[in-house]
Amino acid sequence: MKKIAYALVIVATGVLGLASAATAADKYVMDADHTNVLFFVNHLGFSTVIGRFGDVQGSFVFDQDDVSKSSIAVAIKTASVDTDVAVLDDNLRGTDFFDAEKFPDITFTSSGINKTGEKTAEITGELDMHGVTKPVTLNVTFNRAGENPNTKKHVAGFSATANLVRSDFGIKAYVPYVGDDIKIVIEMEGLRVDAE
Repeated sequence: MKKIAYALVIVATGVLGLASAATAADKYVMDADHTNVLFFVNHLGFSTVIGRFGDVQGSFVFDQDDVSKSSIAVAIKTASVDTDVAVLDDNLRGTDFFDAEKFPDITFTSSGINKTGEKTAEITGELDMHGVTKPVTLNVTFNRAGENPNTKKHVAGFSATANLVRSDFGIKAYVPYVGDDIKIVIEMEGLRVDAE
């Protein structure tokens, strides 16, 4: 499984009609310092456990003239899971959940993009997790694209959400006491790779 592919949500730029965001076949890489992938899980009906992944990598090719020709994907290291509770993190990395030693990566690869509003789109694709591949749809909102005044680099920012059922991926421990339905929230920035 390749660690790096094409990033998760930036390709929505063209769908959202940005006049100055990019030209055909521009390339971007994810800015790890400004990207977060969070998950939310019901805990016994008492509260919601919130976790994140600290190692999320990706890049993308975006064709503004024909968004259908764009391609995106992301790679996440399961061992980077972090809930701020060390015992829980160790449990999540273990065989009951992500089994990080056997399944070190979660990957997403797009298969289609559908505009749903002026600044929104759906990205459909294949999510590979825990040795199982299933279709997943991301609901994406474009936030802003332009030059970062501090770094002078071209940045595009997006927010996205998705929902999945963990038992569909063979992660069934403690269902239904620990929630089976998982909400995913993504906040990310991508940096354009300018031609030399």
